[in-house]
Amino acid sequence: MLRVGNLQRAIDFYTQVLGMKLLRTSENPEYKYSLAFVGYGNNPEHAEIELTWNWGTESYDMGTAFGHIALGVPDAYAACEKIKAAGGNVTREAGPVKGGTTVIAFVTDPDGYKIELIERKEYAGGADLR
Repeated sequence: MLRVGNLQRAIDFYTQVLGMKLLRTSENPEYKYSLAFVGYGNNPEHAEIELTWNWGTESYDMGTAFGHIALGVPDAYAACEKIKAAGGNVTREAGPVKGGTTVIAFVTDPDGYKIELIERKEYAGGADLR
């Protein structure tokens, strides 16, 4: 679950920039929060990300415990180009990880959460950002 400062902005990023689907939404007026679930498919076959907007809250302190979300992609270079073309913020261009050969890249969502793209050519179930 990620707490976001603007639910529609977060939905737009995950669906339009990262190519996920909006799976479902819900509102809880009594406790003043809204939820949106995004992913490349439904549970249990695919993982989902829960986006939570607590009404009236526009930003959060990232804290020190959270690192990043990681997504497997078939081509990290192409994924970065597609993300940039869609207005996304690539903060580390695709290239080999330091001290290794795995190609990675990093993207930051509108709320400051980091998303690592890990190139897995054999991983057909990854994010199709080509």
